[in-house]
Amino acid sequence: MSPRVCTECAVRDRALCGALSDDELVALNSIGQRRKVARGETVIWSGDESVICANLLDGVMKLSASTSDGREQTVGLLYPADFVGRLFGDQAGFTVTALTDAELCVFPRGQFETVLHDHVRMERLLLQRTFSALEDARGRMLTLARRTAEERVAGFLLDMADRVGSAGCRATDDGPVTFDLPLTRGQIAELLGLTIETVSRQLTRMKAAGLIALPGLRAITIRDRPALEARAEAAA
Repeated sequence: MSPRVCTECAVRDRALCGALSDDELVALNSIGQRRKVARGETVIWSGDESVICANLLDGVMKLSASTSDGREQTVGLLYPADFVGRLFGDQAGFTVTALTDAELCVFPRGQFETVLHDHVRMERLLLQRTFSALEDARGRMLTLARRTAEERVAGFLLDMADRVGSAGCRATDDGPVTFDLPLTRGQIAELLGLTIETVSRQLTRMKAAGLIALPGLRAITIRDRPALEARAEAAA
């Protein structure tokens, strides 16, 4: 992969690569490859041999696991600049599936681990990012457990606006942003620990209150962000 591709990467400032030296970047360039993934495509299956890892460059992906009764449970989402896959383990811990069309910078796991071994500072940086992501996940779980249905849905919409809203559109420069949710209402309910009916009811109430608009099946317009933040803050 050409170093020029990394220089022009849209997520370089936020991904691991943004903190690397030229020598470290060259080492990753030698094993990395861009890969486009279609919506609905699974790139890693839980329990399979862990053969790849990647940086997510564009799109949204979900992490899921199977419950004891065979049902699939969504346990998290991955956004641009997030790290995908499991290092230093023989088996993949979660299934990784694209919720939208996506693009990855893919590395063979064994070769990536060799590069980390040869570049200790890079290994330390990745470890710091991993711990930060773990702390963030734990914080989200704690907050989610304390929140009402309204607070959960409001917080989710704000998170989506921050994460994927940049890909949306505005009628004016300072107008409300409209974007497509990468999840169905059923998937939102699963992620938030609610029922589909509860999610739909909360969205309808927020629309009636003028906080959001629902111009399409998955489209969301954030019309009153401060009011939406107030709905989400009660348990924060």
